[in-house]
Amino acid sequence: MSCHPQNVVITNNILDMTIILTYLREYISVIDKWLLLFCSVWIGILIALNYQLGIEREIIAGLDSRFKQFIALFLVYCCAFIIPYVFAIVFKRQLVAATPMFWLLLVIAPVLFALKVSVANPLENIMEGMWGNYLTVITTLPFKLLVVLIPLIVLYKILPAQQRFWGMTVQGLRWRPYLLMLAVMVPLIVFASTQSDFLSVYPRLKQIDFIVPYTDNLLGYQLLYEIGYGIDFVTIELFFRGFLVFAFVRYAGPAAILPMATFYCSAHFGKPLFECISSFFGGLILGVIAHRTQSIVGGLAIHLGIAWMMEIGGYFGNLWMK
Repeated sequence: MSCHPQNVVITNNILDMTIILTYLREYISVIDKWLLLFCSVWIGILIALNYQLGIEREIIAGLDSRFKQFIALFLVYCCAFIIPYVFAIVFKRQLVAATPMFWLLLVIAPVLFALKVSVANPLENIMEGMWGNYLTVITTLPFKLLVVLIPLIVLYKILPAQQRFWGMTVQGLRWRPYLLMLAVMVPLIVFASTQSDFLSVYPRLKQIDFIVPYTDNLLGYQLLYEIGYGIDFVTIELFFRGFLVFAFVRYAGPAAILPMATFYCSAHFGKPLFECISSFFGGLILGVIAHRTQSIVGGLAIHLGIAWMMEIGGYFGNLWMK
């Protein structure tokens, strides 16, 4: 007796989602519950302080020099990333092998990401006028990829050998679970696209609205912007699911995923509240998947898909609100 094709598709989808759920269930079963509780409560406190006091959007953004912004961001990231490890070392010593290299990497991580966020584009003010501003906008995120990528190449050469460069491999990767995860995000993005705080930020494409009256090839310039915007997610995945998972799992095992998720959430302190809160859970899920599959490519595909869907949602949401 033959199976109906629709039934086969449904069965395959259930099996693919079961794989992801199995990864998560197994992670929850082995992770230290006190560390999980601490990280959940700690990031909740940091989120509350950030949005109550305006730490990222007002205080740090209002600082009058990039060096001051770098220091402030470094302190925020230290709170989000280092304190969970300190908790584990003090109260759960068996979880972390705190070698000198571990401590060095623990400081390097917030330094590197604070530098990524705060560093100025060297092309800034090279060209005057509107097109100089456009050039600055579309090259800033690719430049920041280099800021992160070069130290990660050096660390990759120094640290014990990995199978692949910070998880950049498609070997053995199954794409269907990631596509299903993207499908699950669609209704959430549709909902977000009705919220004023989301629409005040997205689409990010509105950063180049100033060129609209001056070109007949607007779509080409917009696509170029979106490509540059997408490059930032290569940086994010390499740093968070690559470096912060694969470098630290040597010292903390699967427990390394939790401090990574708190750090990742703190990197969203300038975003809408709903996006910030969900980033903790998203970072945790992507970290578990990266650790189990030994690849960050699937997570990168999810991240890019969500980012560009948010662009689309923001565009149509703003049209609807007009």
